[in-house]
Amino acid sequence: MRGRSSGSYDRRVSARWIIILCVCSFALGMLFMDKYWAVPDANNPIISSRQRQEDKLQLVSEDCTTERKHADDTGVMGEVSRTREAIQSLDKEISTLQMELAAKRSGEDGSPLVDASGPQRTKAFVVIGINTAFSSRKRRDSVRATWMPQGEKLQQLEHDKGIVVRFMIGHSATANSILDKAIDSEEARHNDFLRLDHVEGYHELSAKTKIFFSTAVALWDAEFYVKVDDDVHVNLGVLASTLARHRLKPRTYIGCMKSGPVLSDKNVKYHEPEYWKFGEDGNKYFRHATGQIYAISKDLATYISINKPILHKYANEDVSLGSWFIGLEVEHIDERSMCCGTPPDCEWKAQAGNVCIASFDWSCSGICKSVEKMKDVHEKCSEGDGAVYSALF
Repeated sequence: MRGRSSGSYDRRVSARWIIILCVCSFALGMLFMDKYWAVPDANNPIISSRQRQEDKLQLVSEDCTTERKHADDTGVMGEVSRTREAIQSLDKEISTLQMELAAKRSGEDGSPLVDASGPQRTKAFVVIGINTAFSSRKRRDSVRATWMPQGEKLQQLEHDKGIVVRFMIGHSATANSILDKAIDSEEARHNDFLRLDHVEGYHELSAKTKIFFSTAVALWDAEFYVKVDDDVHVNLGVLASTLARHRLKPRTYIGCMKSGPVLSDKNVKYHEPEYWKFGEDGNKYFRHATGQIYAISKDLATYISINKPILHKYANEDVSLGSWFIGLEVEHIDERSMCCGTPPDCEWKAQAGNVCIASFDWSCSGICKSVEKMKDVHEKCSEGDGAVYSALF
């Protein structure tokens, strides 16, 4: 009896202590949680101050991150722009090197067209060839008296700004004729001619154009080559500034682009004997620059020099030039400032601050009666004396 009663008492005592231990454990747990995970008091000045500081730090950090992101974006766009310019420049250099490499491997007689072992080519920005004829002495004098520098000024323009200006002319069919001797005498006085290995003739303008570019490329290492007629007024500073905007582009063809009708009638001016190549009657030519003035980049001039023997000549020189670039990756730039009219057209534009590159009359394919009118056009439409030296290019 005693043994059984004692066992029951031990069990009751053990159960009681278990309950007590559980209560104590719960109390200790609540005390621990209250001490270490107490909810911050918003009215506590210390805690509020610390919270405000943390909020300010977070705002400053967000602002810095935003500004850094904006700066990074700006820097990325700048890098993209610089990379694009570098790629364009590299593309142009590669194109030029390819042209010059091909030039050293080709030629009608197997010799290089640009001889690296010969005299070093003169560096230039632009070479301007003024197309002229034996009978155009008065036209040349009118150009010399207006927009084309003379003597030391011509040499200074070439030396300081890299702008080369020459009258381009070939020779007569008869060796040492009176016509050739007259040009020799004029050259001795002015020293402003580029003599071409070409027999002069009105219907040989396409051939003369090929020979001009080939000769110019062989003598000058220029970025651009320009052909202009001797009855057109030109502002050299505006021309150079305009060309400079396209200097990073490879294979550029700049001028007043047009697409006139193909004339099949033999009795009209600018008749095209090969009209049948352009399709049915009434069709138009492909887009090409008008012949009064146009510019091409170095790689295109080199291309003409390399392929001179196989470039086809149409009746009209401007059409021929345009045809040589068909099928090539060439950028045609329609520059309307190259075909302004004579006063009052170019005069109004000059007064408005839009000085023209070139001025002439469409009805005459040049300035009508240019010998008499060139001075008047120059006075009213010129960019001003010395403007070419202050032009940015």
